[in-house]
Amino acid sequence: MFMRNQVVCLFLLLVFTKILAQNAVQTPFDKFGPYGATVYTDLKEALKETKPVYKLNLSYHPVDLKVWPKLGKLKDLLALQLQTVQVSQWPDDFSNINGLTFLASYNNEFTHFPKDFGKLGNLMYLEFNNSKIDSIPQEIAYLNRLKTLKFSGKNDTLRLPKTLKYLKSLNEVEFESVVLDSMPKPLFAIAPLKSLILINCNIYALPEKLDKLPNLEVLALDFNKLSTLPRDIYKCKNLYLLSLRKNNLTKIPDTICQLKNLTKLDLRDNPLSKDAVEELRILLPGCQIYF
Repeated sequence: MFMRNQVVCLFLLLVFTKILAQNAVQTPFDKFGPYGATVYTDLKEALKETKPVYKLNLSYHPVDLKVWPKLGKLKDLLALQLQTVQVSQWPDDFSNINGLTFLASYNNEFTHFPKDFGKLGNLMYLEFNNSKIDSIPQEIAYLNRLKTLKFSGKNDTLRLPKTLKYLKSLNEVEFESVVLDSMPKPLFAIAPLKSLILINCNIYALPEKLDKLPNLEVLALDFNKLSTLPRDIYKCKNLYLLSLRKNNLTKIPDTICQLKNLTKLDLRDNPLSKDAVEELRILLPGCQIYF
């Protein structure tokens, strides 16, 4: 009986461990490519493989610059992450890896996007952190499967193309610590967007008409220079989280009461009077307001 109980306990422990492993927090990189695919961490080793290489995560070790131009030979690559690998130029034939679905670069001094960037039409996730890129190319419009676009840590001007509005699958945009136009209109014309996060982006105003964001659920505009919100904010009818922390807001338009799905409103570090906040509590009885 004792032995049987031990076996049962061991079995339950293994099941519990498996469940924990399956529910462990995944990074975005983990979510792309075939389930269980080998993750290569050395470019030289990946290039030696005779079987397809689907996932390549190069992190914290400088890439051999003699080998780097050969990256384009990994034509089956689906997910590529580059973190602090001291590269600043893309291989000329990089865009031949046209099956790529995930591309992220952290702390690498790229000054531009890959040549023929529009050929990467299968990209679903694109992120740059701490690069030296100063503009997003018009060709991004060809990435019709792109769902997530993130750009952060540049602390310099970033020019946006008007063609962003043609990205019919894009539902998540996050820009942080980049200097955008004082009223970044292209970002407020992407109809499929569900989440728009613009933190510390030197934004002074929003477009007056917000009718092009009917699907928006999350809008975060923290650490900017907004002094007013457009009355059209109510047209973002699916909004459930609105974060406006540390701006220059003294009043919120009463049209906000038409946001029936709004459950969280963050107004901390704004020069709003207590009366203005109390008015909001009356207008939004089912919303949690942080002030």
